Amino acid sequence: MLGLFGPYVYKNKKGEKWYLHEWTGPSGKKLLHFTKNPEGAIDLPPEYEIVENSKTGLPTIKKRR
Repeated sequence: MLGLFGPYVYKNKKGEKWYLHEWTGPSGKKLLHFTKNPEGAIDLPPEYEIVENSKTGLPTIKKRR
């Protein structure tokens, strides 16, 4: 699922690039996570937003309210 400009890439405060990926968990639910590997990256679904951990710079994804 790629957007108009390709997969979603997040650049954190340290300048590291993180790519959004999706996989199906054991219960069949869609799970989203970030990795530094660009292969297989997907676009950000519109119902989600990115939050960066202020101490570690790691991005996390959460549903919009």
